[in-house]
Amino acid sequence: MCSLMLPILGTTSMVTPTTNEKKVSMNDYICDDIAISILSKLPVKSVKRFSCASKTWSLLFENPYFLNKFRNNLVSKPLPLYDDDAYLLYKRTMPQTKLSLGLGEKEIALDLDLPSIFHGNANSDFDILGSAINGIICLYDYHDHTNILFCNPYTQEIKVIPYSPAKFLPPDLTDAFYLHGFGYDHVHDDFKVIMFVNCDLVYDEYWEDAMPDPFWEIYSLKRNSWRRLKTNDIPYINYVPVGLEVYLDGMCHWLGTTDGETYHVVSFNFSNEVFFATPIDEVVPSCFKLVVINGSLAMITMNDNTMSFNISILGEIGVKESRTTLFNVGPLSSSIKDFIAAGKKGNIFFQEKNGKIACFDLTTGMIKDIGLEEKSYIDQVVFYKKNPNRIEELIWFLY
Repeated sequence: MCSLMLPILGTTSMVTPTTNEKKVSMNDYICDDIAISILSKLPVKSVKRFSCASKTWSLLFENPYFLNKFRNNLVSKPLPLYDDDAYLLYKRTMPQTKLSLGLGEKEIALDLDLPSIFHGNANSDFDILGSAINGIICLYDYHDHTNILFCNPYTQEIKVIPYSPAKFLPPDLTDAFYLHGFGYDHVHDDFKVIMFVNCDLVYDEYWEDAMPDPFWEIYSLKRNSWRRLKTNDIPYINYVPVGLEVYLDGMCHWLGTTDGETYHVVSFNFSNEVFFATPIDEVVPSCFKLVVINGSLAMITMNDNTMSFNISILGEIGVKESRTTLFNVGPLSSSIKDFIAAGKKGNIFFQEKNGKIACFDLTTGMIKDIGLEEKSYIDQVVFYKKNPNRIEELIWFLY
């Protein structure tokens, strides 16, 4: 039996010509159980918009019953990325840095010698920039962000990205380059990389009083070249972006600042090159991570003192109030060191202090270790779907 009757939005009531009073049939109402079931399958943005319909709906995210149904629907929603062609791509170090699709007997290893690839002008330490997109990952030199390449781990093909023209400006600007995002422009069928060049971080007598203003550059695979963006007021990351940058539906998202004190989630559209900045309350970037959980942009905030974390979903880009906390988890084992990735159906991956990986299942609350050989250290995990096509061919095969 239904405990509450809620009106269906958009229904039309009959009006009598004599009393001018509304006559509403029982068919114009549905019970709250059915309404909650329907609402729990909608995106956060839609639920927030329906909050004005009634007081009950305005408090849905404070309702444990609704919150539980909404969370279960979120993490169990089927997505093409999570089909049988999907892998976990591990980046590990010690004794050397390498990538592998999967672990154990089915592992596909990819050993990269960056110094050799870049003719001795690179370091052996590299990181994965953001997310894997259509079978392609973007790798970069941890110590010099101008050394960049695209890689298809499944085919083991590599495409070296040409240097930015700014690299050759005097003096040495190596420390001024900061990669921010890798993504796909679905309007122009193009893979792109965006980078910030902050000359303020490079002190040299060469500049004297004529220090150049910071600027942004974007690389296009189709054109195989860099060009400067017309804007320079985008909040930026001024350190390695691991865990602070993700790609979702044509947009790259990162944690950025303009003053070093206040932070925003920056959402950059690779097609029209427009950005949005969503303010956040957190002030310590080291405790904050950006992830994609089953097609939703999510933020994970760690509390090292209590060994706990919470997960919130950003319902609408640019709207601070649309951020909704869905999970509060913890305390965790003291062996947990840091969060590193979110995976299939609510799996959250943590780095342990011994270098191994622990997987936490949001649906069951269970945590388990992922085995790997001794003297190996995993510091990045990316969800990856294999693609057999060549890198340049992908811009013609997609969309």
